Amino acid sequence: MSVDITTVKRVAHLARIAVTDEDAERMTGELNTILGFVEQLNEVEVSGVEPMTSVTPLAMKKREDVVTDGNKAADIVANSPSTEENFFLVPKVVE
Repeated sequence: MSVDITTVKRVAHLARIAVTDEDAERMTGELNTILGFVEQLNEVEVSGVEPMTSVTPLAMKKREDVVTDGNKAADIVANSPSTEENFFLVPKVVE
């Protein structure tokens, strides 16, 4: 696949990017280089290769799912200026 200046200018317009003619010529070469690399990736044989998220095998760090002491609502709202039934009370801001 090859990109020309017209395509670069159209993509820049769609992306709302101001591009001069000089920049468009430079970007044409850069985009063609990138697309050439992508085409090389299509030639790699990957059948039989399992998908992976990292190059080294990692195990997820998980915490134990245990019940904690909880029931600390009163301690949490203790320093609040005003509370009601363990809820923070704040002044009304929308009328």
